[in-house]
Amino acid sequence: MEVLRSVCPYDCPDTCGLIINVEDGKVIKVQGDPEHPFTRGTLCPKMAHYEKTVHSKKRILTPLLRNGAKGSGRFEPISWDKAIKHIATKWKEIIVKYGSEAILPYSYAGTMGLVQRNSGHPFFYSIGASRLDRTICAPAKQYGWDAVMGKTMGPHTDEIQESDLIILWGIHALATDIHIIHDINIAKKKGAKVWLIDTFETDTAKIADKVIIVKPGTDGALALGMMNVIARDNLIDKNFINKYVQGYEELKDNILKDYPLDKVNEITGIDASVIENMAIQYGKAKAPFIRMGSGLSRYGNGAMSVRTITCLPALVGAWGKRGGGLLTSTSTSSAFDKKLVTREEFQKKEARIINMNELGNALNEVNDPPIMSLYVYHSNPAAVAPDQNKVLKGLSREDLFTVVHERFMTDTAKYADIVLPATTSLEHSDLYNAYGHYVVQRAYPAISTLGEAKSNWEVFSLLADAMDINKSFFNQSADELINSILEKSSSWLANTKIEALLKGKPLELPLPDGYKTNFRTPSGKIEILNPAEDEPLPRYFEPHGDNAEFWLINSPDPRLLNSSFNEREDLIKDNRMILQVNPEDASKIGIEDGKLVTAYNERGEVDFKLKITNKVPKGVVVTQGVWWIENTPGNRSVNALTSQRLTDKGNGSTFYDVKINIKAKK
Repeated sequence: MEVLRSVCPYDCPDTCGLIINVEDGKVIKVQGDPEHPFTRGTLCPKMAHYEKTVHSKKRILTPLLRNGAKGSGRFEPISWDKAIKHIATKWKEIIVKYGSEAILPYSYAGTMGLVQRNSGHPFFYSIGASRLDRTICAPAKQYGWDAVMGKTMGPHTDEIQESDLIILWGIHALATDIHIIHDINIAKKKGAKVWLIDTFETDTAKIADKVIIVKPGTDGALALGMMNVIARDNLIDKNFINKYVQGYEELKDNILKDYPLDKVNEITGIDASVIENMAIQYGKAKAPFIRMGSGLSRYGNGAMSVRTITCLPALVGAWGKRGGGLLTSTSTSSAFDKKLVTREEFQKKEARIINMNELGNALNEVNDPPIMSLYVYHSNPAAVAPDQNKVLKGLSREDLFTVVHERFMTDTAKYADIVLPATTSLEHSDLYNAYGHYVVQRAYPAISTLGEAKSNWEVFSLLADAMDINKSFFNQSADELINSILEKSSSWLANTKIEALLKGKPLELPLPDGYKTNFRTPSGKIEILNPAEDEPLPRYFEPHGDNAEFWLINSPDPRLLNSSFNEREDLIKDNRMILQVNPEDASKIGIEDGKLVTAYNERGEVDFKLKITNKVPKGVVVTQGVWWIENTPGNRSVNALTSQRLTDKGNGSTFYDVKINIKAKK
């Protein structure tokens, strides 16, 4: 038996180190790497049996050509040569007739490896295809942080261990960031208190001392109410503010005047006495630490909400204290030069940009040129993109030539003209950085490629040759490209024991002394007042909402990651597509526990199995996970209800900014 190292490739801040046991060319066991500084030997339920994904009988292992109606999932096997030739022929015809911008790539974070995730960029730049604005996750969150903190580094997660008050704000840590629980438990043993602020009582409440339920989209108002009390009671750190903060006095004038507790109570639904107590405890804590999730940024006011919460630590000087601060994400991307993969210089001109959240509109509305071909890789837009009915309508177009590079017959693959078999992360090489800690790692193949599957890099190299792109860049292997990246390592990486990285071991990047108070902003200070913004100071404004009765929260499901892992029967066999509703709301509507209900709004209808629970407040309903349609009670999944509207800044998704009505299923 071989024991090898690898990395979890999925879109999760934890980016776990893996120990892979291989016997006779087959993965027989997957474990968390005990030597990885953040993984510390544990894995989430999804990755604990990753071998079941790698060796699933549902894997697509040969190229497929559609021989039935779009969406039927009917295909016949073809050779790679025929598949590549067919794609190139169609694309050349489209380029002659409509221009190269009629071709649109669609990808996001099905793999987070630097090479495999980004290997489509140089190819599509070379042919002049439309560019995709990849903003489906949390760009509003990043924008809100940047507006206050600029390019300041996020705190190391071990800071949490020294905190006496930890606030999990809008993050379901047990589903999306489980390894941070290690640090929280260490802090709790030292006496730290843990608060959970969310729109309903998630399972993460199990580790919390206090749970605060806030109305959807009003987190920013809660932060402003807390700041009102902190300023009113003079709980600020004057020395820190004088040295490191820009705009406190201006903020103080606004919050004392515009955000009294009775107003904040009305907005958030939280009692004024609770807000006051929260603010006092936060202000008096020795080293308060906020771990912020992404969900609260997925509203029409998402960037401003994040920006507002990000101001809180500045008022109490948390950044100057060991264990204090706020973490939205870390940034290890600068350790590697991503441009060596993306190769923006391959563009002959800057092609148009299409926002991935607006795919439904892009495929159905009149464009110049129209989208005539869609190439999907490591994504499943038929399930994960908002406004599902519009997306499926577009994918159903007979004149749309769709190619999907996938491991499984996803909802999107069923609408493809050609499906290409993709490798899993254990079958190809890659280089990984993280956004939840400061560890980077290289991964080599743990097993030989299954069937005729090929990696993204291999497919784009084949397509480059077929499209007559004469660039030596596409003639190298993934390992050769990774080696060239590491040879031109950044100063950050150069100051490490890079030999460990070359051997596939986890490597923690060093943080400079005083990094927490090295504020990388134009002023060199925390910019509560940011004159570059059209709104110089944080404020509250309402999210979009809809003309319907209930806020719909689509929370993460610990068994799924977006739509990934739907192939795993061991994970999804129970409790698929549940809609959680408060008992009083259920009684008012006349719907029964365990029965089917239909959620609906102006965009569509979706069937769910009902669960009545007090963990969901009145006026809010909750579902968890993004499910393939074949795993739902009806013929649509949750994103038939969500909107293509964008966030206030960052052009992000507004998945949580949606309201619905409910009725019993007929």
